[in-house]
Amino acid sequence: MKKRVVLKLSGEALAGDEKIGINHFKVNDIADEIKALHDLGNVEISIVVGAGNIWRGRDAVESGMEKASADYMGMLATILNALAIQNSLERLNLETRCMTSLSIPEVAEPYIRRKALSHLDKGRILIFGGGNGIPFFTTDTTAALRSAELGAKLILMAKNGVDGVYDSDPRMNSNAKKYSKLTHQEVLDKRLNVMDLTAATLCKENDIDIFVFDMNVKGNIARAVNDFSIGTLISNKI
Repeated sequence: MKKRVVLKLSGEALAGDEKIGINHFKVNDIADEIKALHDLGNVEISIVVGAGNIWRGRDAVESGMEKASADYMGMLATILNALAIQNSLERLNLETRCMTSLSIPEVAEPYIRRKALSHLDKGRILIFGGGNGIPFFTTDTTAALRSAELGAKLILMAKNGVDGVYDSDPRMNSNAKKYSKLTHQEVLDKRLNVMDLTAATLCKENDIDIFVFDMNVKGNIARAVNDFSIGTLISNKI
């Protein structure tokens, strides 16, 4: 039986060293890594991507923009990223479908749960853009919600240069302690910022495991499905 997973990518991961915009060489590298996961043959893949490389809604709100407007702009930015990933995957002759919560039928299918399930059954890779289609929710919540809707029991949280969950920021504190395993409740109680609290709660209530790992190590995206030693596993079953 195939394992159904949701791969959560940050928008920043698509920017490469420039830290902003879409670096097509970096996107192609990520597509190669996703192909390696697909080629395992026993995984059904959905992808949720953020927008931080194009739009930071939090910064816009701090400068005076209405939060709902800032969030809608972020949703549009995730669609740009989703289309970039789709084209890089299709360059590798992988069959994909881009689905969006916002209706843009000229460029992507509207998200319909039963249609998404049909695509997965046919071996297609799904890329979700547009977040949840409503403001005040993050793409972390989208990953948790799509996992629950589609029956995925594992979210692969691909971090950009961080190899797991720490008790403090390892980039700021050289003595930060890395966790190998955590329960969902520990993540919530310690407020470890793996994902936002709404997303973390959804995962806890729907028994969805989260695996946090560094996507910048070659081969890690494929490795993350079976080798939990390379990051931090969060599960109700620990």
